[in-house]
Amino acid sequence: EVPKHFNFASDVLDKWSQIEKERKGPSNPALWWINGKGDEIKWSFEELGFLSQKVANMLSGPCILQRGDRVLVILPRIPEWWLLNVACMRTGIVIIPGTTQLTAQDICYRLLASKAKCIITTDVLAPAVDSVASKCQFLKTKLIISESSRAEWLNFSDLL
Repeated sequence: EVPKHFNFASDVLDKWSQIEKERKGPSNPALWWINGKGDEIKWSFEELGFLSQKVANMLSGPCILQRGDRVLVILPRIPEWWLLNVACMRTGIVIIPGTTQLTAQDICYRLLASKAKCIITTDVLAPAVDSVASKCQFLKTKLIISESSRAEWLNFSDLL
């Protein structure tokens, strides 16, 4: 059977979260991330669901995005990348993933071609974005995933 409407975040992730709650015991992680230094993050389905809902609220609140809007996400494979993917699924925001190897010219082209209203990246690529942002008339919001703040950028950690 094919459902009339399907949303991975609510139809799969939230269902597993509910099953996890009802079990009231240890469960397998929904996301288990380990970086090159050995730091790790383990999220249950309930935690991943909750955090992705918070990120969805961030996107539709301070980032001023709504269903059908496009967001360019240029991130390494960090946990926030997964939260943003699920949050975009929840809200119907179109995610455009980009590699961290993009140049300023590449970023400008993608922003113009996609008419993305928002870009999300780290402090490594923020200067490249800033160098071309004035040419991208559709770009309204810049969201940075960084421990530090940057002028004219919303900070992911602060908003979360």
